[in-house]
Amino acid sequence: MWVLWKSFLPCLASVFVSLDWGKLEEVVERAVRRARSEELREVADAVRTLAEYMKTGFQETNKRIEELAKRLETHGRLLEEHGKRLEELVRAVAELGKRVEEQGRILAEHGRRLDELTKAVAELKVAMGSLGRRWGRDLERTVLEIYRDALEGKGVEPGRVEKFVYTDVDGRYLKPGASIEVDVYIHDGKMYLLEVKSHAELEDVEWFAEKAGAVEKILGRKAHRLIIVAVNIDKEALERAAQLGIDAVYGAVIE
Repeated sequence: MWVLWKSFLPCLASVFVSLDWGKLEEVVERAVRRARSEELREVADAVRTLAEYMKTGFQETNKRIEELAKRLETHGRLLEEHGKRLEELVRAVAELGKRVEEQGRILAEHGRRLDELTKAVAELKVAMGSLGRRWGRDLERTVLEIYRDALEGKGVEPGRVEKFVYTDVDGRYLKPGASIEVDVYIHDGKMYLLEVKSHAELEDVEWFAEKAGAVEKILGRKAHRLIIVAVNIDKEALERAAQLGIDAVYGAVIE
């Protein structure tokens, strides 16, 4: 639409400009002079008045058309400028879309790698847990063998010691979900409960006493003897064991 007006308005203005108003006035004036009757003179005067009115009107109209053409031309330039900016914006949005898409692919790849890493860590934890349990059990048996003589002197045969494991799901004996693990030796109707540590600390002794009480309730029988076996034991742990009535078999006392 702007293109049509842009081409039409200058043509319209040129039509008004091209009118030879001087010749028109000359023709009208000559007609007035030649008029022989009063009636013709009045007609000639009316024609002259009309011609002057038309001249003024056409000149004013032409001026407005020129102003309108200038305004439209200015608006056209603004529209063209806005069009260029819009094209630049469209290109920028398209480029941003490409970057977002690329970032999405990178994040998806990182997510996939993270999933693989998470699975690998989970598998490693399972493997380490299994290895830790085997190593822990092997260590316990090694410690029991080291102190075989001392244990046999207390009535315990290390080779016949079994592991007792119980999960207190509803918290009947300890806190809910507590895992209770002790070594048990039963002989001649007597039950011995053992705790094996490479290094026994105060909290180990107190936890063993608490677990032993729970095991007695679970099995419904009183332990004949509680024994803590450790390669090294802290002095305060040894003293606390004596207070709780726990026998201690150890290699060295750590001050």
